[in-house]
Amino acid sequence: MEGTPGIVDDRVAGRFLVPRRAFTNREIFEKEYAAIFDRCWLYLGHASELPEPGSFLTRTVARRPILFNRDKSGEFNALFNACPHRGALVCRERNGKSPAFMCMYHGWTFGADGHLMTLPGASGYPEGFKTDPQKQMVHVPRMERHGDFFFINFSKDGEDLATYLGEAGDYLNLVSEHSASGMQIVGGTQEYAIRGNWKLLTENSFDGYHAACTHSTYLEYLKNANGALGATPLEGIGIDLGQGHALVEYTAPWGRPIASWVPLWGEEGKVEIDKIYADLQTRVGPDRADRIAHKNRNMVIFPNLVVNDIMAITIRTFFPTAPDYMEVNAWALAPREESEWLRKYRLYNFTEFLGPGGFATPDDVEAIEKCQQGYAVGGDAQYNDISKGMLREDGASFDDEEQMRAFWREWERRLAAAEA
Repeated sequence: MEGTPGIVDDRVAGRFLVPRRAFTNREIFEKEYAAIFDRCWLYLGHASELPEPGSFLTRTVARRPILFNRDKSGEFNALFNACPHRGALVCRERNGKSPAFMCMYHGWTFGADGHLMTLPGASGYPEGFKTDPQKQMVHVPRMERHGDFFFINFSKDGEDLATYLGEAGDYLNLVSEHSASGMQIVGGTQEYAIRGNWKLLTENSFDGYHAACTHSTYLEYLKNANGALGATPLEGIGIDLGQGHALVEYTAPWGRPIASWVPLWGEEGKVEIDKIYADLQTRVGPDRADRIAHKNRNMVIFPNLVVNDIMAITIRTFFPTAPDYMEVNAWALAPREESEWLRKYRLYNFTEFLGPGGFATPDDVEAIEKCQQGYAVGGDAQYNDISKGMLREDGASFDDEEQMRAFWREWERRLAAAEA
């Protein structure tokens, strides 16, 4: 990028440096939208959020208002939420159920698939006006699903979703296989904002290096909470999944509602957890059951979908509105058939650690914002070092930075390709 120091990726010397202007420069920010957010597959929502025909929700994805709904036949639609008449938002509600949507400005009314149904003063328009393609709500160029996870793409060309996800698709499958009857979003959306560059949250989301320092309060809390920890050590690996997707996969001492018991849950809880694990082994086989129940995963699907499958399951997206500001959305995911007491512990884990008011998220927000503030020093301090574990010969540890390097290489590739 002209006038910008590039990434230093020296695999011989084990040096990986990222220019800090990538976090602060307005021109780079706009290039990211053109090269990444306008061309990559972006997470839209989960099928369980639209449980029946007529269900709808509205969401902003990469600065664009989207209406995500199901029509009367149950088909899923992703429409740009803008009236073709004067451009007003057609649907102003967050979610609900409706077979049609009326624009509040002039009363044009559209079906769930976006077709213009009625408009006041129709006699004042020429014949065929109502069926003119330009008078219909516009579908997002591409929408595809992986299991119950829906993605959209604002580009009309490029690879399909399965190709884009690659190996990351199987890790989404692992999350879905927690349940025999299907997974569901529990409760509503957690929303908050961070005064920092979006790529800092990408890095943070699968960074195993910062936990011991940044989240020391939470770790001390667990140690002092009677029965909250088991004997499993905290250890694992970092994995580059290709195309910018990556994760850390590791064992940890906390309880996992899927099938990893801790003494806090009592003997009755152990009976239920043992049954869940036995059913899991029967359904997916012993090897896969062991991975699902006893391994934690923090995954980023490039550029901005985070799946934290840890003491609870979090789905998180974040979109920048400026180089130093982003808006974050997060949801809890859980098996449909989960018992009341286990759901209680799952959601407690979710809010206690992962929620905006939990132990982890405020710590992470503070760290990200302090990084953004620190970049104001400028001068010779123009690079971030992301070299940890680069020369490790026996594979990356979960507290190395290989997963971040995977993201940055794809980031640079995409921006360079767009300029070319």
